[in-house]
Amino acid sequence: MPSVLLRRLLSATAVAAVSALALSACSGGDAASSSDDEIVWAIEGANLSAGHMDPQTSQLDVSAMVQRAVLDSLVFQETDGSFSPWLAESWEVEDDGATYVFRLREGVTFHDGAPFDAAAVKANFDRIADPETASAQAAAMLGGDLYVGTDVVDDRTVAVRFSQSYAPFLQAASTALLGFYSPAVLENSVDQLKAGGPDVTVGTGPYTLSSYTPDQEIVYTANEDYAWGPGGAGAPSIKTLRVEILPEASVRLGVLSSGEADVVTNLPPNLVAQVPADDTVNAIEYPGLPYSLYLNETYGVFADQRVRQAFSRAIDVDTAVEEIFFGQFPRAWSILGATTPGYDASLEGSWPFDPAAADALLDAAGWTGRDADGIRTKDGQRLTARWIAWTPVPDDRAALANALQSDLRAVGFDLQREVLEPGAYNEQYGPKTFDLTDWGFSGVDPDLLRSHLATDGFQNASQVSDPALDALLEQGAATTDPAARAAIYAEVQQWNAENVAIVPLYSPALITAVRPDVTDLTFDLYGRPLFATAARG
Repeated sequence: MPSVLLRRLLSATAVAAVSALALSACSGGDAASSSDDEIVWAIEGANLSAGHMDPQTSQLDVSAMVQRAVLDSLVFQETDGSFSPWLAESWEVEDDGATYVFRLREGVTFHDGAPFDAAAVKANFDRIADPETASAQAAAMLGGDLYVGTDVVDDRTVAVRFSQSYAPFLQAASTALLGFYSPAVLENSVDQLKAGGPDVTVGTGPYTLSSYTPDQEIVYTANEDYAWGPGGAGAPSIKTLRVEILPEASVRLGVLSSGEADVVTNLPPNLVAQVPADDTVNAIEYPGLPYSLYLNETYGVFADQRVRQAFSRAIDVDTAVEEIFFGQFPRAWSILGATTPGYDASLEGSWPFDPAAADALLDAAGWTGRDADGIRTKDGQRLTARWIAWTPVPDDRAALANALQSDLRAVGFDLQREVLEPGAYNEQYGPKTFDLTDWGFSGVDPDLLRSHLATDGFQNASQVSDPALDALLEQGAATTDPAARAAIYAEVQQWNAENVAIVPLYSPALITAVRPDVTDLTFDLYGRPLFATAARG
C-alpha cells in the first residue's frame, strides 16, 4: 500500500476524504528509477502547445505548474497562508493598502545574465497590465483596473500602486502568473512567449528551460547559480527535470509503474488503487472555485431564476460525486471550496437533491406541457439547455455529465452536451452563445470570485450584471481585515445560493504519485509539486 501524504489545507473535514486514497491504493510493484541526476515528471499537459506556455497570459493551471521551475516571485506563500521573502527581501504596505513597496534581494540574475532589479519588476507588471497583452487572469490578479502602475524608486526598491486598497496583491505576487521574465525577452521575443522554448522562457528560477518538443516533452536544467530560493534554498541537486506530456491518465500510471517516470500528476481517483505499493500518493484539495456549472442568464431558458433554481435541485450531486469519484472528492455546496479562506459553511446541506421542488419551480415558470419524449414545453418550446465543454474531457467528468443529464430528464429537462475543440469552444464562448459551460478555478484568495461574477469579470460565463454584487466584490478586494472580508464573501456566496448563477458540484484534489527514492519534494498551496529542493534518497 503506498503511503499517503495528507495535506488538505484549512479544512478540518479533509483527512477522511484523502485517507480513502491510502485505504484503496494497495497494488503495484517497484522498478528501476531514473538516474540520480534526473527526475522524470509525467503530466497531462494536453493544451500547453496551444499557446499556453506563458503563465502571464494563460488561464490554464498547467502553465503555472510547469513554468514555476523558471519563474520566481516577489514573495513565497507558506502552507499556513503567511508570506515570506523570495525575490523581495522585505516589503511594506502603505496608503492603507493601496501601495506595496518591495526591497529587492541583491545579487539575483536572470538566466541570460541580466540583473533582476526594479526595472525588471516594472517591465513585467506593465506588460501584464497592457491591454495588448490580453492577459486575462494575471491582469485580474494584478488588480485589473485598480492597477495604477509600478514606480522604480531605485535599482532595488519598487512601489506597486493601486487606485484603492487591494488586499489580494501579496497572494497574487506569490504566484507564477506574476513571475518574472528577463527584460531582454520582453523587449525582443515577447511575441514568442505563448509558444515558449529555450532562450524565450527566461526567468530567474532554479531551472532553465533547455528544450521543448510540443505535445511531447519539456526539459529543464538546473540553474547552477541559483542562490535565492525561499528559505535560502540554493541550486537544485537534481540536474535535469524532464517533463513528459502524456494526456492519457492510464499512460501516466503506466510510466510510473514501469519506473520510466518518478513523479506523476493529475491522476484520477479510479487509478489510485493501481499506484505501486511503495509510492507516495499526495492529494491536496484545490482552494478556489470548485468544479462547477455556469448558467448563462442572458441566453435561453436560464434567464428565468426559477429555471436555474430548479436545475440545481433536480440533480443528485451527492450520489453522482460519491460513486464517480470513489468518495475521494467532496461534494461542493458553495462557490468557494471548503479549503478557501472565506468559505461559508452555513451553506452545507442548503440545496439537497429535491425533484419535487424542481417540478414545482418549473411548473411555476410555465413549463407545464410535455412532448412525446416527456420533455417539458412552454409556448411550443422545449425545455432544452446546451452545455459546451472544452476538450479533453476526463472519463470521470463525462460520467458525471451523463448522470446529470439523466437526473434532469426525469423532471422533463433536456440537457444537450457538446464537447468541442478549443477553437470551436471559443467561437461560442466569446459571444456567449451557449446555455451553460463548466470548469473549476484554483485560487487561494476569494477575490477570484470577482472575475467570475462581476459585470466586467473576464470569466463571467453566467453573464451576471448586478450593481449591488459588483459593489460587494469591489469591497471585498479593498478590505484588509480578514473577518470583515470573510463576512463580505459569505454574502457573495449567499447571493449565488439564491440566484444560482453558478452550480458548484465537487472540489477536486490534485493527485500526485511519487516514487520512494524521490525525497524532499514539496508542494504549493494548489497541490503542485515544487522541484527546487527535490533530491534522490
